[in-house]
Amino acid sequence: MTVRHAPSHAPSAASSVSAATTAASAAAASRFILKLSCPDQAGIVHAVTGVLLEQGGNILTSAQHGDADHRRFFMRIEFECAGSTSVHTLREAFAPLAQRLAMDWELVDARRKTRVLLLVSKLGHCLNDLLFRVQTGHLAIEIPAIVSNHRDFYQLAASHDIPFHHLPLLQADEAQKQAQERKIRELIEEQQIDLVVLARYMQILSPQMCEFLQARAINIHHSFLPSFKGARPYHQAHERGVKLIGATAHYVTSDLDEGPIIEQDVARIDHSMTPDQLVAIGRDVECVTLARAIQWHAEHRVLLNGHRTVVFR
Repeated sequence: MTVRHAPSHAPSAASSVSAATTAASAAAASRFILKLSCPDQAGIVHAVTGVLLEQGGNILTSAQHGDADHRRFFMRIEFECAGSTSVHTLREAFAPLAQRLAMDWELVDARRKTRVLLLVSKLGHCLNDLLFRVQTGHLAIEIPAIVSNHRDFYQLAASHDIPFHHLPLLQADEAQKQAQERKIRELIEEQQIDLVVLARYMQILSPQMCEFLQARAINIHHSFLPSFKGARPYHQAHERGVKLIGATAHYVTSDLDEGPIIEQDVARIDHSMTPDQLVAIGRDVECVTLARAIQWHAEHRVLLNGHRTVVFR
């Protein structure tokens, strides 16, 4: 009688069941992100990870930073929990520790995409770049609406099936400006917007609007702050004969172009280039810089540190 042995690489019934169970467990796991800052002291990491362990958390990535000048500690943890653990349950479990250590903290479901409202005026390069990145899956955000004080990009918005809100402004009409900002606030609340992006929106937000959007609005500035503020920055740079031009993405505050910086980038230029060539190069830098800042904010990698930021890349 001939006995036929199964090939050594063929899985047994037990191993197949085990693999299926493992796959099912992995599929059932939920992923979360915790970011925090607090006064620095010994034992923070141990305490934080201990709470997560008690909730069945498995840490996937962890980053931390201690600011020696201000004695402040910063941390970002991405972790998963098996089963049906909810973000609400985790927040309730973490809250006592956060209160005891005087933390500024946020705990979110990593699967939830950040909802972004785009504001734009008459220059559309940043708008077009962001829409393309979202469409091609290179920027994982949702864009429920676009607002503009001009009608130039309503067709572009329509081509991406995004509602376009034309809210015109007269330069010297303060009442109209207040009414327009009220409509923007209503849209933010109606659409549950997490982040507002000024994608070359050439209007100054009121102090009240800046306060309402604290740490929830990003602006792209077409120069390497703090240099060359105001009108025609690339022409200013050309007059000064600079060798590097750049762009700055920062949080919006009531101090014009003085908000905490999230990202900056530069491009090398030379004496042979015209101001128009500098503008063209600068616009490419603006697009990349703004996209990075939005991505890092959407991935909960940015923590405020006074007038600065900590960015866990």
